[in-house]
Amino acid sequence: MMTDHIKKLRKFFIEEKGQKAFRQSPVNPFILAEQFQENDTSPLDRATERLLYVLAHEKAVVFQNERIGFTRTIPVIPEIYTDSEMTKLSNNYHIHEKGDVCNINVDYAKLLSVGFEAKKTELEKNIVDFEKRGCLDEAHLEKQQIRILNGIEALAEKYKEAAKENKNPFLARTLSQVPQAAPRNFLEALQMFRIIHFCMWCGRNYHNTIGRFDQFMYPYFKKDMDNGIYTEETALELIEEFFLTFNRDSDMYPGMQQGDNGQSMVLGGMDEEGHDQFNSLSELCLKAAYDLHVIDPKINVRVHRHTPLSTYILGTNLTKKGLGFPQYSSDDIIIPGLIKLGYSKEDAYNYVVAACWEFIVPGKGMDIPNIGALSFAGAVADATTAHLLECETYQDFQDAIDANIRGACNDLMDSTKNVFLFPAPFLSLMMDGCVEKGKDVSLGCIYNNYGFHGTGLATAADSLINIRKYIYEQKTMTKEALLMTLNDDFKNENRICNIFRYESEKMGNNDDEVDAIAAHLLDTFSNALKGHRNDRGGIFRAGTGSAMYYIWHSKDLMATADGRHKGEGIPANYSPSLFCKNIGPVSIIKSFTKSDLSKCVNGGPLTLELHDTMFRNSESIEKVATFVKSFFDLGGHQLQLNAVDRDTLLDAQKHPEKYRNLIVRVWGWSGYFVELDKCYQDHIIQRIELST
Repeated sequence: MMTDHIKKLRKFFIEEKGQKAFRQSPVNPFILAEQFQENDTSPLDRATERLLYVLAHEKAVVFQNERIGFTRTIPVIPEIYTDSEMTKLSNNYHIHEKGDVCNINVDYAKLLSVGFEAKKTELEKNIVDFEKRGCLDEAHLEKQQIRILNGIEALAEKYKEAAKENKNPFLARTLSQVPQAAPRNFLEALQMFRIIHFCMWCGRNYHNTIGRFDQFMYPYFKKDMDNGIYTEETALELIEEFFLTFNRDSDMYPGMQQGDNGQSMVLGGMDEEGHDQFNSLSELCLKAAYDLHVIDPKINVRVHRHTPLSTYILGTNLTKKGLGFPQYSSDDIIIPGLIKLGYSKEDAYNYVVAACWEFIVPGKGMDIPNIGALSFAGAVADATTAHLLECETYQDFQDAIDANIRGACNDLMDSTKNVFLFPAPFLSLMMDGCVEKGKDVSLGCIYNNYGFHGTGLATAADSLINIRKYIYEQKTMTKEALLMTLNDDFKNENRICNIFRYESEKMGNNDDEVDAIAAHLLDTFSNALKGHRNDRGGIFRAGTGSAMYYIWHSKDLMATADGRHKGEGIPANYSPSLFCKNIGPVSIIKSFTKSDLSKCVNGGPLTLELHDTMFRNSESIEKVATFVKSFFDLGGHQLQLNAVDRDTLLDAQKHPEKYRNLIVRVWGWSGYFVELDKCYQDHIIQRIELST
């Protein structure tokens, strides 16, 4: 239960959004880019000067009772390229999203463990060495990094003085130690993390993940607990105050929708000896998220065959709150899958999730795990129109689809060539080998792999089972009739539409035949990428996530042989069709655990909506927890759950003013329902109509 202190902070930052009163007026977003263009400034210097500009213009806003400070006041981070420069860059390079380094997990310990002054000393020594060897570019990078660290220290000093003036001795005392020196206790470590994370956003790096917070913060936490500095209650209060900092400025963070900000925290998991790493800090993090009922940080729990039911019960209690998290990932599937892809054992055991669900390695992965997406449903639809008439057997038709998937994968891989990312000198301080080599992380790190999502798997499998059954096995429908029916969008063929849509076998009903088709499609996807290298030396990874592609890929998709009309939705992530009348939740998890997901470890969870009445008491909580555990015992790889009520969401669409705090899981993140675009709201409601 929240203390009065936390209730006041939550009311101010979350309900009243009092921090917004201190925000500065937006300035011309090209105020720097125009100067850079005129002076032909290098990419590295542009990125550096932008961050220094923001740090210098940030105002120190200190609230009297807070123990963890730093609140953003600059609403828009300036661009570093003009529109004409961006057009030229886009013509010559593959620009991923906004061009900034994003979606990676830095190793915060690289700064937390030493403090800024020690890091500057290390950089100064490197500069001397680089200059002796004539490595002037490397030396220049590290000089810029020293300037950035000085800029952050100057802002922290400004905060310290403001804290003194505002009679906030807690904050002033903490800022006397960090970030210039390493934190000595849990509070100082949390404040230093907040400063680092705050400054990452100030450089316009985004989807800044948190990583294994309960592992790299545990030594500070344990030391204070062992010394009696905190009780469980007072430690929980501090963690809750820390969690609120993730929600102060998040409305200004880049993302596809409000809430899509990638502030993902990973808890638990096993070490290389198989020991469970879920600890007392992990448990308090779950309790803090439960108490606060806010969308950040987004909680992820790593589980494995030895994870006790009690951990699942803690997670289920959080699911009951309707936050759409925790999201679970199975070490038993993910770790072997990453090792098979070439990750070292040590790194595979240390995996985290990126912004949504993609698996990356902290401090080592400059992966772009969302660089594109394959449409399974599109591959089937294209084969239907182009090849069905000429295919004598179902195997012929399956071969045509496989060829489509391989062709689409080749196109996707070709599209990733010549990636250009804007330099990220501050983040480079926290990535393996970058400081030692004088290298910016935008040019690559230990792992430089690219990941592709895979959308509409259930739509594709459900379509194929109908084509095989009615065209090739029962022969109750001709190929020409099917093509005409699909091209006419089931016009005057309601009976066929209903049979395909509601009376046929579906992925999610534990039907071996349709599930085997899905498994084959996934294998074809992963095999099509196997052995290929991107132009940064990395591999390509297949995944079962959809991100926003489930909206994009469905818009122009013709009618499909699962009874779906042209333009109707396809499922998000690795989930049953929107038309699947499930025979029960157990059938779903059985269906979705038959494929070998260790081959598709780019991530992508089974996404389920459970009615909120399934969480009514402790007995039902334990049943849901057992259900979740069963999914992983059967070989499931990733799972996210929504606890929702359809009527509530419909009423929220009509009366958004009554539901400002209503939270839902969208595709790999949680957001406030009333802040989503209507297409995302409608999709969630449609998923619920077929929920268990």
